[in-house]
Amino acid sequence: MEYKDYYKILGVKRDASEKEIKSAYRKLARKHHPDVNKGDKAATDKFKAINEANEVLGDPEKRKKYDQFGANWEAFSRSGQRPEDFNWNAWGNPGSTTYSYTTAENMGDTFGGGDFSDFFNTLFGGMGQSGARSRGFAARQPRIQPQNVEAAAEISLEEAANGTKRLVDMGERRIEVTIPAGVRQGSRVRISGEGQQGPDGSRSDLILIVELKPHPNFRVEGGNLYTAQDVDLYNAILGGEIRIPTLKGSVMLKIPAETQNGKSFRLRGLGLPALRSGENPGDLYAQVQVHLPENLTEEELELFKKLADIRQRVPA
Repeated sequence: MEYKDYYKILGVKRDASEKEIKSAYRKLARKHHPDVNKGDKAATDKFKAINEANEVLGDPEKRKKYDQFGANWEAFSRSGQRPEDFNWNAWGNPGSTTYSYTTAENMGDTFGGGDFSDFFNTLFGGMGQSGARSRGFAARQPRIQPQNVEAAAEISLEEAANGTKRLVDMGERRIEVTIPAGVRQGSRVRISGEGQQGPDGSRSDLILIVELKPHPNFRVEGGNLYTAQDVDLYNAILGGEIRIPTLKGSVMLKIPAETQNGKSFRLRGLGLPALRSGENPGDLYAQVQVHLPENLTEEELELFKKLADIRQRVPA
């Protein structure tokens, strides 16, 4: 019997956290899902392997037993003995009569045939030779809830501020999705009933996960925007006005005399708009970067020397 390395199948380390396992599973499931790989048997087989790995590693009790088995299997393999001599009976569940929520039969109904591997059935029971089906019992199947389909939607900052639309290819269907104004990095846009179809004809949801493209002028944190603005030495010392770019056009910002390099000014409400009613829009933070003059004339240099002399005589 072939040993299944579930950690390798999901591409995670053996000490991976529950969150890391869940994230790896979702990423691979989206990539190899039968709905987006029509007629590709290799993708379907890969999808089943991914689900089997998640069934084990996503369940603390199954994962614990699998890790214990793995340690024994590795020790047995290193001893140089034949795989067929391994004592599988010590690890099986001959008395099990219950089905896991994600049973092999469910997998066959949903994805067009095929069972969990012999390795899984032997180690965890429920669908092996001693399971309910082999004894002629009709195991009552729970209603299968089709899994939501997740996809990334990369949009510009301007699209996030104003709202936009995207076409999502679902294999035989193309769905136009409206992305509302005010979405942030990682926002999840749910489209009910447009995911995968279950055996009973019901459909799960399609979820778009927003990814913001890098912007040449702004850094984004949540709903707030950050920008750096050059200010010449004279305006920084004497005060004045500078032009600040925003997502709605430029605005003039008054800066006081003796503004220090690196000082930030907050422009309320000029970040990303509020996503939901009752929420506040983000703010825009403009950081001053004082730009020193270059290619000074002799006269300018003399004046700066005079200013330096004056400054040295000013009491501390």
